[in-house]
Amino acid sequence: MQHFRFSFLIAILCLSAAFYWGGTVGVFIAAILGVLEVSLSFDNAVVNASVLKGMDARWQRYFLTWGMIIAVFGMRLLFPIVIVAVATGIDFVGVAQMAINDTTTYAHHLNNAHVQISAFGGMFLLMVFFSFIFNENKDLHWLGWIEKKISSFGKLEAIEIIMALSLLLIIQNYLPAEDRLNALIAGVGGVVLFVIVDSCAALFEDKEVGEEVVIVAKKAGMMSFIYLEVLDASFSFDGVIGAFAITQDVVIIMLGLAIGAMFVRSITIYLVHKGTLDEYVFLEHGAHYAIGALAGIMLISMRFHIPEVVTGLVGAVLIALSVFSSVRYRKQHA
Repeated sequence: MQHFRFSFLIAILCLSAAFYWGGTVGVFIAAILGVLEVSLSFDNAVVNASVLKGMDARWQRYFLTWGMIIAVFGMRLLFPIVIVAVATGIDFVGVAQMAINDTTTYAHHLNNAHVQISAFGGMFLLMVFFSFIFNENKDLHWLGWIEKKISSFGKLEAIEIIMALSLLLIIQNYLPAEDRLNALIAGVGGVVLFVIVDSCAALFEDKEVGEEVVIVAKKAGMMSFIYLEVLDASFSFDGVIGAFAITQDVVIIMLGLAIGAMFVRSITIYLVHKGTLDEYVFLEHGAHYAIGALAGIMLISMRFHIPEVVTGLVGAVLIALSVFSSVRYRKQHA
């Protein structure tokens, strides 16, 4: 339980603030949002763990402290305000006041930006998925020869970018004419951001000699930290928008999602310290396939509404199947 003590402390503080702001109803809604955030983001925790296990203890602490502040106040409160400000042309202060005083209008503007949000987040997550399945250096393949064959295409230069942009061009063709350009720009932005972060991380991971090794390690940790925060942002987009279906009070939304985000981070640290990814060898595979499914759902949602329960169930089923496969694999190779 030591990995979750800080999470329970944050939960108590957030629920207390929710009671002060919205009474018993506020506490109930914040708790529901927290549970939903955890259930929808477990695959995020697994992928986070696969990145975090390569970072030193200092950057792992930053992930739980500064990363938490960025996740709650940055990605779940300020960033949606920035999106609405850009989409409407209203200044940041005006949108912030709208979020507090006129939540209905704020929710309406945020929902109108759904195409751009889904295109950006969906393409970033799709690049995460493609980078995994097209990784020719993988030794273990969950889907056997099918996955092995797919990974062999990783020998083609920039296959992930080619596939992602081709899919974006196809999908935007089925959108209403007024949404196509916005979806295209936002989607390309998601791909570009992934390439920038991934390229910088690869640059800093190059091994050097002498005292520069320490500097390189620090920069690699920093880029991994940035990558995790962007990944968290991509996961949080749908959660923020979906939360407005439960309540339009942005304060309660932030408090509820903060509870969930903190527990997701604690789960991530737990997976790293307990070596769960080494014990359940296909868990990382299942999480990446869940990310691929989420990316597809976000892109399809630009045209059709998909209930949040579908997103959660798809991810849960893939994670459960990967755990089952891991247990069976371990018994076969005992």
